[in-house]
Amino acid sequence: MAIVKRLIIVLVILASPLVVGLLFTYDVIKIDWISFMEIQPNYRPMEDPLPLPARSIPIQGAAYIRELGVPVNPVSADEASLERGKASYDTACALCHGPTGGGDGAFAGFLAKFPPANLIKPDANARSISDGAIFMTLTDGIEGRMPPLRDNLPTAEMRWDVVNYVRFLQSTAQ
Repeated sequence: MAIVKRLIIVLVILASPLVVGLLFTYDVIKIDWISFMEIQPNYRPMEDPLPLPARSIPIQGAAYIRELGVPVNPVSADEASLERGKASYDTACALCHGPTGGGDGAFAGFLAKFPPANLIKPDANARSISDGAIFMTLTDGIEGRMPPLRDNLPTAEMRWDVVNYVRFLQSTAQ
């Protein structure tokens, strides 16, 4: 009988934290926690965003629209531009196109279906297109072949520096 009493006392002691814990569960004491989703401005499902004001310009600067033609390179190919272009090229382009632009980058082997363009080959398409077309390719990419790099190279000046650096690679490869 003494063993049963001791067993009951031990079980009561062990069960008391469980009972106290159950008192504070959501079902017993309902605490209204703040949901930050309830107090934020949001759109209802399927609601369009607000239209842009008339004559507005994106914060990154003027947008280039393909239908309006290709832009002209406003950045001179000086030493500073080429250094910035090399740094940006090495970060965003060299993995696919290679350090010299030959299309032999580290990822080229994984892109067998659509290999990266050889930017320095004498008969390469990249030599015959304008600076503006290269800029637009960097900005918008080529669907299914090259991703748009406007997020990797967020300013237009960075993309123009890469264009200048690609032209430098082409001139030194001849």
